[in-house]
Amino acid sequence: MDFSTFLWTSFAAFLTLAIFSFLYKDNPLYKFAEHLFVGVSAGYFVVILFHNGLSPNLLQRLSDGDWYYLWLNSLRPWYIIPGILGILMFSRFSKKWAWVSRYPMAIYIGIAAGVAIPLEMTNRVLRQMVASMTPINWGNFLGSGYLDIASGYSEVIILTGAVSALVYFFFSTPHRGAIGGIAKYGIWILMLGFGATFGFTVMNRISLFANRIQFLWVNWMKNAFNVKGVNPQADTSYMLAFTVVALIFVGYVVWEIMKKFRKAETA
Repeated sequence: MDFSTFLWTSFAAFLTLAIFSFLYKDNPLYKFAEHLFVGVSAGYFVVILFHNGLSPNLLQRLSDGDWYYLWLNSLRPWYIIPGILGILMFSRFSKKWAWVSRYPMAIYIGIAAGVAIPLEMTNRVLRQMVASMTPINWGNFLGSGYLDIASGYSEVIILTGAVSALVYFFFSTPHRGAIGGIAKYGIWILMLGFGATFGFTVMNRISLFANRIQFLWVNWMKNAFNVKGVNPQADTSYMLAFTVVALIFVGYVVWEIMKKFRKAETA
């Protein structure tokens, strides 16, 4: 790894540690990293939206026309309409003309709702219903081998779990007797589903944390000190960059400790 790349790696390590410092408390290092992340993300997505959205869907489609004719001589002049609607959204920055932006916003929300609702119904309702209606394979009810002894029960669990979870939300009848037992089984199914979802979320966050720790150790510390010959180019300049980042955080910790001592003395 050359030194210029290592400087950027050190800056990335600094931002990683700055974000982790929020575990102690909200502090200037965390605020700097947070504001930088939000600003860079906003600028990045503006460029992405321009090149992947505005340019191919509007500018390139009107490129065969001329601007001094307001692109009316283009083969597809109707694309001027969404361009005008997009420009009208910027009227939100004017207190006097902010009401104009309501019209393109209403059109956009209406189109987006018309596109999103069928997709959501298909992906989150219909496909889930189809998956819960899988026919039970009674021929494979006891599995297909020693290590697959209970595979046939999965369809039964899906069917009974879906029905019992729906019964739990059926409040027109008191949950007593058989209805109460089915509803209680539905609660267990719901808790298993919520637990699996929560566990997946936690494991996802742990994997992100492990990735950051691996980055700090492999991409930063090993390259700075040439651990096990990872970076033969490492010299004092690499260790200097590492030391600067480390001193920033050590200095901040010492400053926080001294501030607590001053507060204790004045109390």
